[in-house]
Amino acid sequence: MVVSGGVTVEVAAVPATVVDTTGAGDAYAAGFLVGLTAGRPLDRCGRLGSIAAAEVIGHFGARPQRDFSGDLAALGQG
Repeated sequence: MVVSGGVTVEVAAVPATVVDTTGAGDAYAAGFLVGLTAGRPLDRCGRLGSIAAAEVIGHFGARPQRDFSGDLAALGQG
């Protein structure tokens, strides 16, 4: 859930096979903040966070193994 002021948005987790949860929270925060600084709505910010966290927990180590540049564009503006 994302809460901002009087707005609450529920965001589904991205399905993933859990291998190592190291860095999942940081990855979520990074994805969320990328969306927020790009002016995306809260639901899309949460989705970007979920995408980033799901990728990181699918392998050992906290560094993403894929490029996320297309995800922001795919989620669009409004």
